[in-house]
Amino acid sequence: MPSLLSSYRLGELTLPNRTVMAPMSRVRAADGGLATPSMATYYAQRATAGLIISEGVQPSLVGQSNPGTPGLHTDEQEDSWRQVTDAVHVNGGRIFAQIMHGGRISHPETTGFQPVGPSAVPGEGVVFTPSGPQPLPTPRALESDEVPQHARSYADAARRAVDAGFDGVELHGANGYLISQFLSSNANLRDDRYGGSVTNRIRFAVEAAAATVDAVGAARTGIRLSPGGGFWGVVEDDAAELNIALLQELARLDLAYVHLEATAEDEVLLQLHKTWPGALIVNPTVPDGPRQTGLAEADHWLGHGADLISFGRGFLANPDLVERLRTGLPLAPADRATFYQGGDAGYLTYPTYRHGA
Repeated sequence: MPSLLSSYRLGELTLPNRTVMAPMSRVRAADGGLATPSMATYYAQRATAGLIISEGVQPSLVGQSNPGTPGLHTDEQEDSWRQVTDAVHVNGGRIFAQIMHGGRISHPETTGFQPVGPSAVPGEGVVFTPSGPQPLPTPRALESDEVPQHARSYADAARRAVDAGFDGVELHGANGYLISQFLSSNANLRDDRYGGSVTNRIRFAVEAAAATVDAVGAARTGIRLSPGGGFWGVVEDDAAELNIALLQELARLDLAYVHLEATAEDEVLLQLHKTWPGALIVNPTVPDGPRQTGLAEADHWLGHGADLISFGRGFLANPDLVERLRTGLPLAPADRATFYQGGDAGYLTYPTYRHGA
């Protein structure tokens, strides 16, 4: 079994360790979806990760899910990210941008547009808007000839990401957002080539990934999935069959990695691991509460063949997570109250252990 702290070759990158900073929404972008100096500091503080995956970045205005999230669909947004990638690289790190199209998980108060999705089926729950939480609206079902342009939007954002200095991109195919909606058996009720059978429901994800590979190369392209996850009311009745079929098609593209959330039974995840021939990142899940993913969860999945382990709250609250794991120091808890409140408190203020955490 490899050590979490051993190096790993991922695409064209040599990672000094196998820890990955998981993508986490922090809603600290400036007006216009611009990255900020505080965002540059936040990611640079965590540059000892083997790989950083950014918060979700929208590839279009209609793809924006929440207020305060950054984009990669204008020249100004692209320019604003260079301070982030430069800061990470100067501090010895590597960073991929997560490209996230919210699909039906959005609101007209946020974007000025009716959300879009595979079908006119609203998600479950409420979404943040400029005036506060609102019930999710019914999305507009995309016409068949519109779907390819939304698949290409991931590639367009990926090209901008690489031009802005990112080492690669991760397509957000998880957690009930647009790719996940197309995969779903209840959010996707289409009867065209993008709906119905498993073959048709995986088509959008494969087209988005193929377009991105064409734009920036396979070694710079990963995808995140949450098999059977159930986020925002999304259902995958056939999670094993669906995700096996998807991974078989994605394997033809030779992606840099697949990033699996541990949202299904271990048996299903191990089936997916056997199907996927390339690098595998696993994001262990732990029940809500103060405990965070640590060495025990990491070693569990490394022992099952994962190549890299992603940490969410652990990296959020511990800029020096790698050193704490290396030396067995305790992990600082994450303050939920400051996850999305904006400002630098609970963002840049988590100290390293040697400063008294």
